[in-house]
Amino acid sequence: MSAKDKYHDCVKIGLEKQGWEITDDPFKIKYGTEDKISIDLGAERILAARKGKEKIAVEIKSFLNDSAIFDFHLALGQFLNYRLVLEEVEPERILYLAVPLASYNSFFYRDLPQASIKKYQVKLLIYDYIHEEIVKWIN
Repeated sequence: MSAKDKYHDCVKIGLEKQGWEITDDPFKIKYGTEDKISIDLGAERILAARKGKEKIAVEIKSFLNDSAIFDFHLALGQFLNYRLVLEEVEPERILYLAVPLASYNSFFYRDLPQASIKKYQVKLLIYDYIHEEIVKWIN
């Protein structure tokens, strides 16, 4: 099993503050006969208006390496593979890529991240690790 991201608990607390119940930490999925993946968090919350549950999976990234573009390449590849698995195994669950507010403000405005997010329809969850809050959801 891979190590938890540095800000794993901050994102978890932020989701709980917004009414999400953490159902899996980590969220493990078997794909095919040999592959297993482990997404950082699985969560759900009851929606009274729809009388059902909204389910998400969250892959948390810190963007702490010297190269934000390197971190982005790794995060995007992981996100796309996880989404492919979820679409086949648990299609009702929406995958989000969680990134820190500072990285979002300093890197995600650039052309390549913007084009990739648009092209690959990456859903983002922006978190403030200092206040342990989710500050923005981008669908």
